[in-house]
Amino acid sequence: MSELAYQPDYDAAPVVARLSGARKRYGENTVLDNVDFTVRKGECVALVGPSGTGKTTLLRLLAGLESVSGGRTEVTQNTSVVFQEPRLIQALRVWKNVLLDDAHKPDAKARARVALQDVGLEDKLESWPVSLSGGQAQRVAVARALYRSPELMLLDEPFSALDAFTRRSMQSLVLKLWAKYRFGLVIVTHDLDEALILADRIVILSKGRICHETRVDMPRERDVTSPEFNALKRDLLKQFSLSLS
Repeated sequence: MSELAYQPDYDAAPVVARLSGARKRYGENTVLDNVDFTVRKGECVALVGPSGTGKTTLLRLLAGLESVSGGRTEVTQNTSVVFQEPRLIQALRVWKNVLLDDAHKPDAKARARVALQDVGLEDKLESWPVSLSGGQAQRVAVARALYRSPELMLLDEPFSALDAFTRRSMQSLVLKLWAKYRFGLVIVTHDLDEALILADRIVILSKGRICHETRVDMPRERDVTSPEFNALKRDLLKQFSLSLS
């Protein structure tokens, strides 16, 4: 059986992130309202929904970059984030961008090499960020997240700036790494195809609340042209439309 066919036992797998009755306000503006959300080890969850519905805010709560205004947040300390932009430091070589504050440790460069091998960029170890393509730069950002051996990886629209071919390649890479390391994975995306390609569960947010969840039971790798894929996509589009009303 392919590693990508792996499906966690959702009831038995340990929880790596949980929001309970989570609320987030900025002044008078309520961005998230009474959200319950759980991610288990080995589970891939996609967050979708219209712009401004709280997807990135939810991700930032999980990352510890924001605190809740109400409710509770319980997240494993071993969490990594990949943002929409690679956020590489131009003055540091690629391997030091993977390590950042750990660059002084004796075995750090060897560990950076392993992370870069995982994303297919071992040959760029000594390169400068300016020499990288957009896809390569985002692979370095993924290697930086992997270096910390996360139990939970958070992806905030990490492929939206890439061309279609590179985006599909990055989706395949993320699936390969997820199958290898079995971290919990949460991805924010506006692309329903991407959500269906990657996720075990798709969560639609609207007006700061979770309005729909669906399991994706199709075996991986998923064929975007299959009747099953497109039937589920049509259902999600219907739910997405209802979320706008």
